[in-house]
Amino acid sequence: MEKKKMVILLAVVLLILSANINGVKSDAFDCYDACSTACVNPDTRVMARCDRKCQIRCSPELEADHVILN
Repeated sequence: MEKKKMVILLAVVLLILSANINGVKSDAFDCYDACSTACVNPDTRVMARCDRKCQIRCSPELEADHVILN
């Protein structure tokens, strides 16, 4: 009986400790990283087209001018 109480206590302590651990926040490093992550496609032609759109959308000239493309 004593062993069961100890196991339950240990499980509760581990549960409390694990609730306080902060995980890694998922965040894109930059505009291109965020955009190109959505370009995953089995069709390489479509993926290349999407990647090119990301290059245009996230070019430094457009970011400096604060132009938003949709």
